[in-house]
Amino acid sequence: MKKWLICFIAFLGMIVLAACADESSQEKQSEDDSASASEGEDTTQLSFIHWRGEDKEVFEDIISQFEEENPNINVEMNIYPSEQYQSNAQQLLRDGSTGDVFTSQPGTQFEAMKEAGLFTDLTDEDFVSKFSEGSLSVGQADGKQLAIPYQMVFNMPVYNKGMFEELGLEVPGSWSEYQEMADTLMENDIIPVVFPGADIGPNQTMNSMMMNNAKDEDIFQKLESGEESLTNEWWVTTLEDFQFFNENGYFQENALGTNQDSAMQMVANEEAAMIATGSYHMATLKELNPDLKLGFLPPITVEEGEVDYEGIHTATFMLAINSNSEKKEEAKKFINFLSEPEIASQYANGTGQHLTVTDVEYESEELQNTAHWITDKNTRFQPRYLITEAAVEEAVLGSIENVLGGASPEEAAKEAQQIVEENID
Repeated sequence: MKKWLICFIAFLGMIVLAACADESSQEKQSEDDSASASEGEDTTQLSFIHWRGEDKEVFEDIISQFEEENPNINVEMNIYPSEQYQSNAQQLLRDGSTGDVFTSQPGTQFEAMKEAGLFTDLTDEDFVSKFSEGSLSVGQADGKQLAIPYQMVFNMPVYNKGMFEELGLEVPGSWSEYQEMADTLMENDIIPVVFPGADIGPNQTMNSMMMNNAKDEDIFQKLESGEESLTNEWWVTTLEDFQFFNENGYFQENALGTNQDSAMQMVANEEAAMIATGSYHMATLKELNPDLKLGFLPPITVEEGEVDYEGIHTATFMLAINSNSEKKEEAKKFINFLSEPEIASQYANGTGQHLTVTDVEYESEELQNTAHWITDKNTRFQPRYLITEAAVEEAVLGSIENVLGGASPEEAAKEAQQIVEENID
């Protein structure tokens, strides 16, 4: 065969191969585009909103696992600062485009969201049985389970157990023993309790300060019904105790101007023995100082024979489904996933939180050493969350801040009571 003919045939072959390859490539691209379009049509974008920025990395890992198990559901998590979430969450949820799964605090926020009709009834969902029965009541209203409390938080001061051991200090069981303990700490140039008044304020400390001064667990219900008054002994005594702490150096100087980050650093540096917040700060304290040994030490403001309550607990970070959501079934799958003991254990150990899910296994020393507070201690549900009117809550907390600012307990109580009376039926 002529050389030119061989070359011509080879050239035609190359053209045919190129055409086939191009056609094959186009067909494959078309198939890929069709698959992507099909996948996009079948994928549900689920919105999950909450306020716990410190849980971001743990939740991201859990969400990845959920999406792997549920490839047709993508979870978009949005985290808002706590104060912003408290004031704006209700508005975010109204049109159903945000917060298919959302979280709620007990108390005034739960009440406001309930009144706005934002909760989906979860009463008959199977995952409800995965939570400890005693914790569920705070998310119930009108005979329905509207939200599921996920965390069991202890809202009372966290203390440096190692420091107490070095100084030979015992955990006080009465007001006189508490004073002796505080005096010993101050003699060693240690602040007994650092109080983050600039951002957290008295939100947490008020609960354990009043737990044995006002033993009636319906005290705030009676306050809002007009049966009780902040000018009565139970609250004036509590304000007097705050004044005593402040004037005798149990709190640091400029308590109202100290933020939580600075307060935690003072405990981590062992400048202070306790922080007046709660269990949710234990993991961060350990990150700041891995050598810390931590426990709970609420203020005991009465003598030993008068002690009824040993501490404060709250079932909080309540998981809920937006009643305006069009993705309720996918939202239920996500909450069910979070309630699996293995996933709940991952969240608990990753964030340093006690949970309400049954069969959670705690790995960290702090969680193991404090888990007995759930079963062995007589703790009281956080009183502040039993206030249902926001204006009443602000008046109660404001009276404490006024006392720390220099007002007399009697005057602060009187001013707060006037606000209460203006805002109750």
